[in-house]
Amino acid sequence: MEKLEALQKKIRERIAGLEYSRQPENLYKPIDYTLNLGGKRLRPALCLLACDMFSDSNDKALETAIGIEIFHNFTLLHDDIMDEAPIRRGKETVYKKWNSNVAILSGDTMMALSYEFVMRAPENVRYEVFKIFNQTAIEVCEGQQYDMDFETQEQVTLEAYIEMIRLKTAVLLAGSLQIGALIGGADKTSAEILYKFGEQIGIAFQLKDDLLDAYSDVEKFGKTTGGDILENKKTFLFLKTLELANSEDRKTLLELYQSVDVDPKDKVSRVKAIFNSYEIQKHTENEIEKYYRLALDSLESLKVAEDRKTELLRFANQLKRREF
Repeated sequence: MEKLEALQKKIRERIAGLEYSRQPENLYKPIDYTLNLGGKRLRPALCLLACDMFSDSNDKALETAIGIEIFHNFTLLHDDIMDEAPIRRGKETVYKKWNSNVAILSGDTMMALSYEFVMRAPENVRYEVFKIFNQTAIEVCEGQQYDMDFETQEQVTLEAYIEMIRLKTAVLLAGSLQIGALIGGADKTSAEILYKFGEQIGIAFQLKDDLLDAYSDVEKFGKTTGGDILENKKTFLFLKTLELANSEDRKTLLELYQSVDVDPKDKVSRVKAIFNSYEIQKHTENEIEKYYRLALDSLESLKVAEDRKTELLRFANQLKRREF
């Protein structure tokens, strides 16, 4: 089996070889810019890794994995417009560098390109792969809509939030693994177990992202620290604090999230002070640990040689220790 880093390198090299110099330039140049911003290439690498678990070669999953990465970047491009995020991976987002209309149209084109690559899956599993990918794409959009709905909803439960991040973030990790496994020759049950692993580790991944958004360095994290607070996002940190807070702190926190005239630095500082008073980092880390353990339980039930699980176990451990 190839190590995850080698698979990430393979993905990077394939993406570097993509040629998007077509006309009109203002449609394709933002696509080239987006795909070359970098990133960990985790989803396509996990697709190849899952293929490796059931096959001696992951090359047959490479083009489909590239389609998954193009789709992921398309979602980020549109997310940045909706979130009004100025920075992605330490660089200007497409809508800031060009404009929103360009970003929307380039994103739409990326969606179409992702289907072209996904459909290069081997013929014997092409229909099932496409079905999983299409369902995943729909669920990612559902998750994004829930995320936007939560901005105006007065009451959001922790359970509803976990379901939202399952859809918005986790299902793409899960689908990548399931698709890779099927291309590699896995039976349906094994592919579904890997889906469950990806779903659970994906929830842990997003919870870690929530934590890092409030507590990481912008140069390491690649986007503005405290961005979720400034956008009044009802993250796990916010919702758990509301659950634990006394009436006075709850009132203050809600007022800060409804305010429009508070200095941004002051707002982030005051919100984090309330988070800290309820040890919200520890509560979030406990929730991350819960989903991490569920993911390991799923992987343990997978009936393949233990040495073929090593890289996924290592990936899960890296996620747990992630600092940016």
